[in-house]
Amino acid sequence: MKLQQATRYAILATVHMAANPGKQVSAYELAAFYGLSQHHLAKVLRTLSMAKIVSSTRGPNGGCTFIANPKHVTLYDIIVLFENDWWDTEAESEPSGVAREVSRVLSELDRITMATLRSVTIQTIINNARRSELRDRDSTTIEQRAIERAEAK
Repeated sequence: MKLQQATRYAILATVHMAANPGKQVSAYELAAFYGLSQHHLAKVLRTLSMAKIVSSTRGPNGGCTFIANPKHVTLYDIIVLFENDWWDTEAESEPSGVAREVSRVLSELDRITMATLRSVTIQTIINNARRSELRDRDSTTIEQRAIERAEAK
């Protein structure tokens, strides 16, 4: 799916903050952690703050904190904040049977995509990321043990 850079920044920032509840994080810290533009990220955080997804504190010790419920905020909720007219679901009346069928299939794909975006919560992403990190750690540990055994022989 092709999304604007701001949308991707928003998803990353939202998931990061939701995974660290109660922790205030600055645009500088987030930008440094993910290698993002601090200036662009600050604009994204303002939009998330206006949407009441994060709370924002200004000043030298300022930053943002995730304040929404990660079980209720979906990818759809984040995407619609940053993508203008990104979803055209209007079915055109097609003159031929083939064109109508193509239009029907594309409309069905739109419907499935929208349902998926509305079903994937921020908490789902956090849970999947944590499981993935555990698998990565486990496989690294197994590889390290194999190397250590080989070196010990």
